[in-house]
Amino acid sequence: MNLLTALAYGCSYCNANARPLQRQHHSLLTSTLLHFHPHRPSLSLFTSCPIITTLSFSPLFPNPNFLNANTLFSAMEQLWSGSDSSKNKAMVENLRSYGILTSKKVAEAMETIDRAFFVPKGTQPYVDSPMAIGYNATISAPHMHATCLELLEENLQPGMRALDVGSGTGYLTACFAYMVGPQGRAVGVEHIPELVSSSIENIEKSAAAPLLKDGSLSVHCGDGRQGWAEFAPYDAIHVGAAAPEIPEALIEQLKPGGRMVIPVGNMFQDLQVVDKNSDGSVSIRTETSVRYVPLTSRDDQLRGEATES
Repeated sequence: MNLLTALAYGCSYCNANARPLQRQHHSLLTSTLLHFHPHRPSLSLFTSCPIITTLSFSPLFPNPNFLNANTLFSAMEQLWSGSDSSKNKAMVENLRSYGILTSKKVAEAMETIDRAFFVPKGTQPYVDSPMAIGYNATISAPHMHATCLELLEENLQPGMRALDVGSGTGYLTACFAYMVGPQGRAVGVEHIPELVSSSIENIEKSAAAPLLKDGSLSVHCGDGRQGWAEFAPYDAIHVGAAAPEIPEALIEQLKPGGRMVIPVGNMFQDLQVVDKNSDGSVSIRTETSVRYVPLTSRDDQLRGEATES
């Protein structure tokens, strides 16, 4: 089995000094490249024929998702689609084992909100890959959900308010609702009416159903680029599609002390972390390079093609 070629796009540490990943065992890894930084330990892939059995990230490397974060990672797909990883809890344990997920609170939320209720029928819900959900939209891979939840964890405390833009099947909105609890508020905004309806049905099957019933979780049909002013300001905002630039309305609806996680860019995209300071100014940093579907109008989305990979 050959590992799909993996590239680190738009590396924030360097742009030119890429070199082949050195093999640890055998010759299973072919055409695999990454950006190499002498001051940072590289990612190690330990392989054993005929399939990859161990994947380890150095704890000193803060961002294991630098390998084009939403790319279909064939080794993980094969590892996580086996019979011993067919349950939601096993998926979460794998994320923890590989150092992708470190927060107990986030792990608890992902274990409680079963991903199987939020993916299309007939698909493998626990494979670490984005999936098409229709209407040229996707649900992100589990490792990206874990990454975004951990980036937002401090702003998803009980009683806080969270906005999920481009809420799709409702999975991350349900995780937000679980984390902020019945005293908080989790709001999903999706501009495809059919996805709004199906996401509500998905949530009703999940552990977040009581939160939907009591009104602390809601999903609305609208242009997510405009946010959802009714319940603003928000402690946490997540955007599930790539904007060419950060929408001003979302910055306005972010509470002082709040945080937004949003992919920004066109062909080359970065997952940006936006923190609003107490004086209303914002600080922005890049977390990793990613590939998401574009944040656009409903009509343009339906005419276009999903590009998250």
